[in-house]
Amino acid sequence: LHIVNSFEIPVSWFKSYSWYAGVQDALVQWWYGHNAVAFFLTTPILGLMYYFLPKAANRPVYSYRLSIIHFWSLIFIYIWAGPHHLLYTALPYWAQSLGTVFSIMLIAPSWGGMLNGLFTLRGAWDKVREEPVLKFFVVAVTCYGMATFEGPLLSLKNVSAIAHYTDWIVAHVHIGGLGWNGFMAFGMLYWMIPKMWGTTLYSKKLANNHFWLGTLGIIIYAVPLYWAGFTQAQMWKTFTEEGQLKFQFLETVTHIIPMYITRSVGGSLYLVGALMMVYNLSKTISKGSFIANELVEAAPLVKEVPAQREHWHRWVERRPMTLLVLSLIVVAIGGALEMVPTFLIKSNVPTISSVKPYTPLELHGRDIYVREGCNTCHSQMIRPFRDEVARYGEYSKAGEFVYDHPFQWGSKRTGPDLARLGGKYPDSWHYNHMMDPR
Repeated sequence: LHIVNSFEIPVSWFKSYSWYAGVQDALVQWWYGHNAVAFFLTTPILGLMYYFLPKAANRPVYSYRLSIIHFWSLIFIYIWAGPHHLLYTALPYWAQSLGTVFSIMLIAPSWGGMLNGLFTLRGAWDKVREEPVLKFFVVAVTCYGMATFEGPLLSLKNVSAIAHYTDWIVAHVHIGGLGWNGFMAFGMLYWMIPKMWGTTLYSKKLANNHFWLGTLGIIIYAVPLYWAGFTQAQMWKTFTEEGQLKFQFLETVTHIIPMYITRSVGGSLYLVGALMMVYNLSKTISKGSFIANELVEAAPLVKEVPAQREHWHRWVERRPMTLLVLSLIVVAIGGALEMVPTFLIKSNVPTISSVKPYTPLELHGRDIYVREGCNTCHSQMIRPFRDEVARYGEYSKAGEFVYDHPFQWGSKRTGPDLARLGGKYPDSWHYNHMMDPR
């Protein structure tokens, strides 16, 4: 992911531009962005789940075979799903459709992993009431299931038309980040630290309070953002009886400020819970002593001749390089089949004769735009919706972006779309806006 995404055109010792432009850059960036989540924030945490959850519950993994199917199907399907972030944009329709189809397919392996984790607790649910570690793991796995159901849901065009560019996406990401990643990390630390220092947890009550504060914090954080996203999207799309847009963009922002305030309360609760954990674990460490080496005894291994032929996956698991190469092949298939046609087949990006290369001054302006973080608040992609065309101008076409290194389509509209803004206001307006964006 990093290598493919990092092809650059150097322009000085300390400055470069993306080698890709426009549509191709959008596809590569979201191929990278979506799969950075997949292969950095999902699959490694699943490995932690398969290791720590059985240990904490003192139960074997529910289904080893399901875990194998989960792994291979997940890494094969996930790599195709990036284009679902670019629905209704200038990306070729076939690429958007591929992203949608494979995103929907992701439900199967993702929920297979979630159920494998929850079923591992069979016969141990009584421990969940008593052990804060298991509470964290249960909610973490549940959040994983929720996020991996919502992801395919958001890949449906009619849902994406509402959710994209709004706080709905922010809420979705934080269910995964705070719930799945965060709670798995908390549970893992609560389980490991006492064992590493040869003692018991300083306070289970504090850990339980952390759990409830964190859970409440996630709910209070996410629910207002879902509300804000849906509300703002509906306000964007509302017309008067005369056929005019009912709300100015700024009105749609000020209307959801109370949701942002509520979100900050949820985030504060989550942070307070994390600080309680730091205190609890520091007290745990102070009352124990670090165990550098653990004394163990075991009978010498006796070479056994298996009664039946070994399963092929056991053979692969014992050979890390073989597993690495096979994983690379499986992952590369989707990326290559999505990106290569976009680069090689010119009809994917029809040229527009009026689109000319940027002047040096315009390039400098784009650099300032990126440097000041304007691209994090504004999009430059008008989708073919009645409300967006009425608000921003003619919808965007692939050929308009052939000189955009990097692309600036954005993923969140804290401010309005700027694709057609050039030339609309005098230079003094732009200068004043740069001095005071509010």
